[in-house]
Amino acid sequence: MNVTFRQLKVFEAVARHLSYTRAAQELHLTQPAVSMQIRQLEESAGLPLFEQMGKKIFLTDAGREMYHYSRTIAQQLDEAEDVLEQLKGVQRGHLNIAVASTANYFATRLLANFAKQHEGTTFSLDVTNRESLLRQLENNEKDLVIMGRPPEGMDLELEAFMDNPLVAIAPPDHPLCTEQHISLTRIQQETFVVRERGSGTRIAMERFFNEKGITLQTGMEMTSNEAIKQAVEAGLGLGIVSIHTLELELETKRLVVLDIDGFPILRHWYVVHRQGKRLSPIAEAFRQFVLTEAKGFMTYG
Repeated sequence: MNVTFRQLKVFEAVARHLSYTRAAQELHLTQPAVSMQIRQLEESAGLPLFEQMGKKIFLTDAGREMYHYSRTIAQQLDEAEDVLEQLKGVQRGHLNIAVASTANYFATRLLANFAKQHEGTTFSLDVTNRESLLRQLENNEKDLVIMGRPPEGMDLELEAFMDNPLVAIAPPDHPLCTEQHISLTRIQQETFVVRERGSGTRIAMERFFNEKGITLQTGMEMTSNEAIKQAVEAGLGLGIVSIHTLELELETKRLVVLDIDGFPILRHWYVVHRQGKRLSPIAEAFRQFVLTEAKGFMTYG
């Protein structure tokens, strides 16, 4: 099979987006040019790689196999480039990381300070939810991922680098703000604004209360910490968030951390990558920076 790297690169983009248009935009090509590369690849393979149903395209069985190998080849080429750069003694490069949305409150500080020490480094930062982080780890798409509790059953290298306490918050005029040692039984009378199902915060919260035999009244579900904080400020309920998301609200006294028995819910932040992944010199430098310096950038916690 006579295949060019250009064809594989175009195919990988189309397969990832399942869209000729979005692949063309990403690669800065015209859509006819993308279609031609795919057609030539299919002719070389002797099998269709995509099938169209209505306005959508899908990978065929052959397409799924080709997608797997195209990603593997691309990753190996990236690793080869990293190794060659390391042999040259180059201490610069591109760092491609993803962080949980909650971690973004300190991740940008980490990157800014790391960049001051490595002026030739460029960054791609994806701030996303847990579901997307798991998919990116599964597909080995990022150099490093910063997240809460890593999943089980996935071959990962993970290292805890900082505590991530979850606290209960209320608006300053809430009656519970003046109480101490609030019992878990008492908070069953309150309504909570919570993160969406599947989020790390939601999983940790539900595990904690299930172990204590406590059932919370949950009202609204939110897809971000900012939305939860705003809902709590508006009096729509209590909330449970990472202490690391509250720096501004605590300084301006717009929110109060409640004194509840058994709180905070103790978690940790982890820096994670796929097991066996060869980290580039700049990715390894950033990993070490996170492990040794992250705590110094926290005002709370």
